[in-house]
Amino acid sequence: MSAPAQNYRPETLLVHAGIQRSQFNEMSEALFLTQGYIYESAEACEARFAGKIPGYVYSRYSNPTMTMFEQRMAALEGAEAARATATGMAAVTTALMGLVKAGDHVVAAKALFGSCRWVVEDWLPRFGVASTLVDGADLAAWKSAVCPNTAAFFLETPTNPTLEVIDIAAVAEIAHAAGAKLVVDNVFATPLYQTPLKLGADCVVYSATKHIDGQGRVLGGVILASEKFIMDHVHQVIRQTGPSLSPFNAWVLLKGLETLSVRVERQTATAAAVADALAGHKKITRLIYPGRADHPQAAVIKKQMSAGSTLCAFEIAGGKEGAFRFINALRIIGITNNLGDAKSLITHPTTTTHQRLTPAQRSELGIGDGLVRFSAGLEHPDDLIEDLLRALDAV
Repeated sequence: MSAPAQNYRPETLLVHAGIQRSQFNEMSEALFLTQGYIYESAEACEARFAGKIPGYVYSRYSNPTMTMFEQRMAALEGAEAARATATGMAAVTTALMGLVKAGDHVVAAKALFGSCRWVVEDWLPRFGVASTLVDGADLAAWKSAVCPNTAAFFLETPTNPTLEVIDIAAVAEIAHAAGAKLVVDNVFATPLYQTPLKLGADCVVYSATKHIDGQGRVLGGVILASEKFIMDHVHQVIRQTGPSLSPFNAWVLLKGLETLSVRVERQTATAAAVADALAGHKKITRLIYPGRADHPQAAVIKKQMSAGSTLCAFEIAGGKEGAFRFINALRIIGITNNLGDAKSLITHPTTTTHQRLTPAQRSELGIGDGLVRFSAGLEHPDDLIEDLLRALDAV
């Protein structure tokens, strides 16, 4: 199946895109556990290394199982090309590092996953790349932050953990007017609910560890863009530095993609039901869910997302003590910093994913001491709601 050339719907692409069968015509995708490849002759080896003939050279950057995962993700995303990485953070770091050099400048939204913010604030400046953080929802702030040497814009939407939504098309227009490229972390929306490339982004990154695997098994990441973007900014970085996805993990992620649409649809319905059940509860001071009309960016969501989210966030009365009482009283929902899993999960961002930020920085982002982030799994929604309400009684 040459899926990228076909006008198939996402559910079909998730099952069939990118399949390359061996001489045995296996039904399930093959797992190629090999580091290297044999050449028919020294001349063939020379030609393959020079890129004059197609074929695999070394699994640090190219492997048949990895290729199947990359092609399936590209077909789903509507991208010309993709490159897989060992983790989501490897995808983010590779995409940004491939775009900049010493003397360049990056503009990013303040509301980022803690490790992403560290890369922008702490890592890039070590190599002479300046950065400016802005309020992602304030388009004027993006424009004001542009410098003559601005090379890249970076954002995630919805954001982690407050589920703020940023207008991708508007930010892309500002970036391109400045001669910069826009990289979007699309993890929370999944490729099913938001397509940043169609909205003007130049590059999309995912932590495949989240919804794409979705069952707590492996780590992985992926970078998607035009063929030119990948070859100019990504391919050589991966080839030479080796943030490689293992073939086994690629195979697991391929199997995860087959059920992605079913899982995400169910998880989204559950998250919406949970949000509705908790809205107005006397022990919850704030509730944020992208599928509700009371979301601060409801108009942007309606414009660029096809559905809500598998996650919701809410502030428990009583600050950290109240949040901890609530979390510790849960019976079904697991305490962890992951998300997008078949099992429902909850985390306390102040003491986990965003603990390195100062209290003032967290306050600026709306991350209070009582805030918790809930990721809906595949359990019956009524059982989850009962568990949450029971835990609120402990606050």
